[in-house]
Amino acid sequence: MSGVGVVTIAHGRHAHLRSQHLSLAVSTCRPDVYVVVAMDDPELDDRPAHGGLAARVLPIETAPLGLPLAAARNRGIDAAFEAGCDVVIALDVDCLASPDLVADYCRLVSTSPDTVWQGPVTYLPPPPAGGYSLATLADLDDPHPARPRLERGETRGDARPELFWSLSFALSGSSWRRSGGFCEEYVGYGGEDTDFGQSLRAAGIDLSWTGDARAYHQYHPVSRPPIEHLDDILRNAKIYERRWGTWPMGGWLEEFERRGLIVWQQDSWVRATC
Repeated sequence: MSGVGVVTIAHGRHAHLRSQHLSLAVSTCRPDVYVVVAMDDPELDDRPAHGGLAARVLPIETAPLGLPLAAARNRGIDAAFEAGCDVVIALDVDCLASPDLVADYCRLVSTSPDTVWQGPVTYLPPPPAGGYSLATLADLDDPHPARPRLERGETRGDARPELFWSLSFALSGSSWRRSGGFCEEYVGYGGEDTDFGQSLRAAGIDLSWTGDARAYHQYHPVSRPPIEHLDDILRNAKIYERRWGTWPMGGWLEEFERRGLIVWQQDSWVRATC
């Protein structure tokens, strides 16, 4: 295979995006195409090149109900394949690439183009003064415990679709076309990743883990559970239940119920009324 693209979607997080850009620029195998989909963020229109790696910025407007995460991913991945890439890597805007991430994903997709590959992601602690050092990221390597912990060189197939996450994955053009892409009914936070995992299974595309292609998620504060996204999660969970017959994000829904924020009513989760 020849031609590899990296796609990220962004709304804000400009410093994180710049650090990701730098990490890709110093990769052992630099991407041929770097696409940034700017969700209602005109400040990203003019991205400087780093280390000879330029970014192609594609704007997309915010949907009335929130950020169009699924539509933005579709637009970016489509653009990378249309630019002639044979392999496309999707990275969350917060993710830094290890030096071999691009090369590792290219090798895996080239060997198994009918598989969607996911590499380990380490959630980094708050950065020290001066920010993270790309040269010493491996010293902080500690992949997220909710995903299989594989050593370098190991792979594991038949991953559970509900564990798919868009933080870091790679695929071929044929797998992308067969998958149908991300369902654009999902707007705002939650659900679209799990839905895509189910779409892969329905299309007969294997979802596999690799111990290579390691990424590092830059720190930012989070809410547990993400109460600020309650309405998005309820809306998207209903879309998922209609499409697949089960309720996703069960841990969050249970915690919302425990806090009295939602109730089970007429076979559905709804906001609790005072």
